[in-house]
Amino acid sequence: MNLRIACVGGGPGGLFFATLLKQAHPEADITVFERNRAEDTFGFGVVFSDATLDAINAADPVLRTALDDFGIHWEEIEVRLKGETFACGGNGMTAIVRKKLLQLLQERAIEAGVDVRFSTEAALDDLTDFDLVVAGDGANSRIREQLAAAFEPSFETATAKFIWFGTTYAFDGLTFVHVRGEHGVFAVHGYPIAPGLSTFIVETDEETWRRAGLDEFDTSQPPGTSDQKSKEYLERLFADQIDGHPLVVNNSRWANFRTRRAARWTTGNIALLGDAAHTAHFSVGSGTKMAMEDAIALAAALGQHPDDVPAALAAYEAGARPPVEKIQGSARPSLSWWEHFGRYHDTLEPWQFAFHFLSRSIGAQKIARRDPEFVAAVREEWRASRGADVLATGFELGEGTFASRRVSLAEVRRSGARLLEVDAPSNEHELADARRRLLDGLENKPDLVVLSGGSALCRALLSEDVRLGAGVPSLLVEPEASDDRVETLVLSGRADLVAEGTRDE
Repeated sequence: MNLRIACVGGGPGGLFFATLLKQAHPEADITVFERNRAEDTFGFGVVFSDATLDAINAADPVLRTALDDFGIHWEEIEVRLKGETFACGGNGMTAIVRKKLLQLLQERAIEAGVDVRFSTEAALDDLTDFDLVVAGDGANSRIREQLAAAFEPSFETATAKFIWFGTTYAFDGLTFVHVRGEHGVFAVHGYPIAPGLSTFIVETDEETWRRAGLDEFDTSQPPGTSDQKSKEYLERLFADQIDGHPLVVNNSRWANFRTRRAARWTTGNIALLGDAAHTAHFSVGSGTKMAMEDAIALAAALGQHPDDVPAALAAYEAGARPPVEKIQGSARPSLSWWEHFGRYHDTLEPWQFAFHFLSRSIGAQKIARRDPEFVAAVREEWRASRGADVLATGFELGEGTFASRRVSLAEVRRSGARLLEVDAPSNEHELADARRRLLDGLENKPDLVVLSGGSALCRALLSEDVRLGAGVPSLLVEPEASDDRVETLVLSGRADLVAEGTRDE
């Protein structure tokens, strides 16, 4: 392989790709261009779940060694709110300081013979002599934007606001803390990354953010400047939760998460890698993990087609895109949860809130496989207040009572109850119109709102508008309604009743 390869961006994905390819093909001429200094890095820690590391570890043990030597491991996810704490085990994860991980990846690349150039800008016009250009230059990729007509990038902006800090408080593991202050509800994703240092990400809704006066920071200031007013406000708000420990800043400023996609990841001899091609919300997917998996796929594709760059890039995209799209699909319900958590905090019992959170992307059975005691405790809370298991709990409607929370839509229609039947949209961009139609229908004071069609997420969000916002019972019509699906929807408070089928049946 007598290729000259340029990697623009010395993040984990670019460094890992350069190392893998150089190890497999020492004759390749590989240069990494990184505009920052070697010691510069934004952010605090990165997290890897035990279940997702096999492919990375098989490609090169550098990450496994880093996590074993410098990482902090835990098994439980902890949810705190209203003075109560809930723990769910079986969620093995390890976190490491981002700066340490980058240092180890830099050393690995240099040892392999990669030419790593720090404090060096590299524009496309500077790279015409290279056979392959890998754009690993991050979510704000200049190369992607310069070639936007070819890549067709797009993004969706979340409504929730977030800001990234560290803290000297030592969390035991991944911990989610929810607090209602005088201006609204704030939440923290906290996890340890090193002795005496934890990541501390705060989220809230825009209305709360503005009421708290946290919208005054000048976002035009250069990277590196942190929002000190928000730091001090959040230190006071969460003081009891972190034993008065201070927050640590590093380019800490509010933003809205953007889920990025590109219609194509390659064009000519140029390939996008990592955040330049895709992002997924940090509550589900690790951008670092996905970038490193891209690196594996690209290195493997070049190994299979060493003398045919176009064929290699086609193989890279064909292999790497499907798992990324799967993660992005899983991340959307999780991101949506963070856009609405204030409502859940104020309307659900703490035990149900914790289950609602943990079931945002998976069902009760999968959670129970990880921690049967947690799910057993949640089921017992339901039984204690309702006198039966979820599927055996009755529900009064119209002139009769249904014996189960799984019902037949035909029977519901024959019940004599006043029904409002609403079609959910297939995407969230149409939710505003659906909510207006829903509000108009609620003026007729129905006994039950029946939600069908559209996407599962849109159905659930409208159902929560009905149950938690308007106080009217809801029925979700699901194309497939296994016992697990019914139990998860009802136990979490997303619906009162579930029917299988379609509205027309």
